[in-house]
Amino acid sequence: MTGSGTDRTRPAVQAPAPIVILVEPQLAENIGMCARAMANFGLSEMRLVAPRDGWPSGGGLKKGATAAASGATHILENARLYDSAAEAIADLNHVLATTARERGQMKRVLTPAEAMPEVADRIGSGERVGILFGRERIGLTNEEISLADAILTFPVNPAFASLNLAQAVLLNGYEWFKATGGEPPFRESNPSPPAKREMILSMFDYLEAELDLCGFFPAGKKPVMTANLRDILHRLDMTEQEARTLRGIFKSLVEGPKKARLLARQAGEAEQAED
Repeated sequence: MTGSGTDRTRPAVQAPAPIVILVEPQLAENIGMCARAMANFGLSEMRLVAPRDGWPSGGGLKKGATAAASGATHILENARLYDSAAEAIADLNHVLATTARERGQMKRVLTPAEAMPEVADRIGSGERVGILFGRERIGLTNEEISLADAILTFPVNPAFASLNLAQAVLLNGYEWFKATGGEPPFRESNPSPPAKREMILSMFDYLEAELDLCGFFPAGKKPVMTANLRDILHRLDMTEQEARTLRGIFKSLVEGPKKARLLARQAGEAEQAED
């Protein structure tokens, strides 16, 4: 889904949310991809701690970040720069630090799914909450993690636990959006109501009668096979439209050959009359 579901006519989500803090990000493209991940889930405030190449105001680096953001340029334009992680979190009330490695620090260790409901409560009560994300290659230092109130880690394959920067931001954003009642952009739309039992039973009776006529049921097995057939069709949980369609298919299979034979006989009689 590379933007095909984006509806720019709909208002953006604008509500207090966790602040994303990228510590010494290495590539402008990664910053842009993080901005895109943030925009997906209603996160709007980005802070950058000493980006390796600086935070460009123009040129190729800026172009790379903008392209990678895929439209989330408002986040890039409002990103704030800091010299250290300590400075970036100085005005916050609660801080979480992401890491894929055990650090031996006496802190709570939470998954994003566990942490985000609490984060939502804190933000709802007026606190400002930030999430620290480390360098692409080595992550956060132990000293930077010591600045946080709790550790965020991800339930991933322990043999391959490393996520890229944008993936880590995306997973946290997704859990945040779920925790705050985020709804999918669309749901299944089916205007046809569920089929009434009378309609389903009538279809069963018709199908079973026709199968009986064509000798489908072996001797002595009709009750069991009929029950199995009904179970199969019950599991479809049909709407009225679906039941009508299926009934029409059965009817066509039954009556189609009869009509074909009738037409063939009529054609033959017409040829004989001409002779």
